[in-house]
Amino acid sequence: MMKSVHSDLDSLPRIGAPATRALTNAGYTALRELAGVPRAKLAALHGLGPKALDIIQSALEDHDLSLG
Repeated sequence: MMKSVHSDLDSLPRIGAPATRALTNAGYTALRELAGVPRAKLAALHGLGPKALDIIQSALEDHDLSLG
């Protein structure tokens, strides 16, 4: 029997509704899509604050990835 290959890279981290909405509206639906995106570009999204950016960065670092 095969195990599910769903990874936490396939979804967004738990960052709160406004921040999640901001990312989804900008076309980001998975953590992997945020790797390499400049932090300033994400910070400019309405509803995405420093705390959410820190959570995203930390989640990316768990996979040896980073914001741009």
